[in-house]
Amino acid sequence: MMSDITDLGVAAIREGVVSGDFSAAEVAEAFNANVAKAKVLNAFIVETPEKAIAAAKVVDADRAAGKILGKMAGVPIGMKDLFCTEGVQTTAASHILEGFVPTYESTVSANLWKAGAGMLGKLNLDQFAMGSSNETSYFGNVISPWRKGDGDNAPLAPGGSSGGSAAAVSARLCPAATGTDTGGSIRQPAAFAGITGIKPTYGRCSRWGIVAFASSLDQAGPMARDVRDCAIMLEAMAGFDAKDSTSLDLPVPEWEAHLNSDLRGKKVGIPREYRMDGTDADILGSWDKGIAWLKDAGAEIVDISLPHTKYALPAYYIIAPAEASSNLARYDGVRYGLRDLPDGSGLQDMYAATRAAGFGPEVRRRIMIGTYVLSAGFYDAYFTQAAKVRTLIKRDFAEAFAQCDVILAPTTPTAAFALGDKSDDPLAMYLNDVFAVPASLAGLPAMSVPAGLNKDGLPLGLQVIGNELDEQGVLNAGLAIEKRAGFVARPGEWW
Repeated sequence: MMSDITDLGVAAIREGVVSGDFSAAEVAEAFNANVAKAKVLNAFIVETPEKAIAAAKVVDADRAAGKILGKMAGVPIGMKDLFCTEGVQTTAASHILEGFVPTYESTVSANLWKAGAGMLGKLNLDQFAMGSSNETSYFGNVISPWRKGDGDNAPLAPGGSSGGSAAAVSARLCPAATGTDTGGSIRQPAAFAGITGIKPTYGRCSRWGIVAFASSLDQAGPMARDVRDCAIMLEAMAGFDAKDSTSLDLPVPEWEAHLNSDLRGKKVGIPREYRMDGTDADILGSWDKGIAWLKDAGAEIVDISLPHTKYALPAYYIIAPAEASSNLARYDGVRYGLRDLPDGSGLQDMYAATRAAGFGPEVRRRIMIGTYVLSAGFYDAYFTQAAKVRTLIKRDFAEAFAQCDVILAPTTPTAAFALGDKSDDPLAMYLNDVFAVPASLAGLPAMSVPAGLNKDGLPLGLQVIGNELDEQGVLNAGLAIEKRAGFVARPGEWW
């Protein structure tokens, strides 16, 4: 029975707890056991089995007392270690924050606890959410639970930056997890791990208490086994927060209740610029399948153009590092986290030594790029130009949505690659985000849904991009794909 519980998703666990088929405590124990035996995946930085049990006991007591249970009642989740959790170490996978224990709770995690969820632990990620393979974490890389089907056991990247979240959900260590997406960090790992993940419209989820990478891009979202589970969890996470000046003061829609895979009367845009040279043939094949599935769901397929697509990645890799260099200036060894104070040194020496010891190579690279593009002689040449390109990309999407309701594209240009494959070539790594970045720059909702397996037996994701605030349209198109893809593949347990 216990092993069967860990095969259940958010909706099934919530329903089982409410109906009394099993207790929330039993659910927490089953997932705690899976977490404990999967240490080789390195998905968790900190495990908190006692937190999961404590939250479950509250849900069981509330049910016994006849109280109405929350949207996530009895569902234990993984929390990406970018969300501040009161009394539990929060590191952003960086040495500079090792040992930092927040005295407050992020708004998103607080919302989830209020909805009845419990915490299994803090999930590993790329350091400060900078990376696409989970190889930049100070605490070692996450290993994907997937392996190629040809007996090649080379460890694969789970994607990034939410690699721990993707690996944990895929390996049944948790039914769902939080992720954050700055330029694809929910969607790309979801695609690599054969799970579902949605980045909502910028401002839907509060950024308060999330360690900042690029403030105009960062957005939290759920990662789960299917579209309905993502809808449930997003409802619990989202909402206005006066503590975040970019938070949208709007009611949270009932996404789960309005899920509908009938797309009659809807138009799906296919951006011609996304058919890029060098895209994997399996990816293009799955995209064609996706188009046929959405047609079958009743949608009309229309050809659209997003002419500034080719500038999205260069603009992103100017804007995001610029904002990072500003945000990461607060890590100076003075107030919290690591302090490296060489003998007989002054304040400037302490700053330099602390940052040199605390930040990993990728974070240092991005801080240097960001500081360079913001410097006096280069600000207009780089940052101002990138901001203008971003405006043009937003306008491209606005014009496209005058002709269609949602856009269908691949999530990634390839399936999961082996760990170490791209780590020597930052540009090859950055190209992984080519399909994900445009929606981030435009602040649009976008989700990845599993579409099938490639010739090596590895998952491929399809991406649905929606207009501002149209998470419902994205979820519905995602559901139409999910029903037709019939994706039930899961990694064989080798850990």
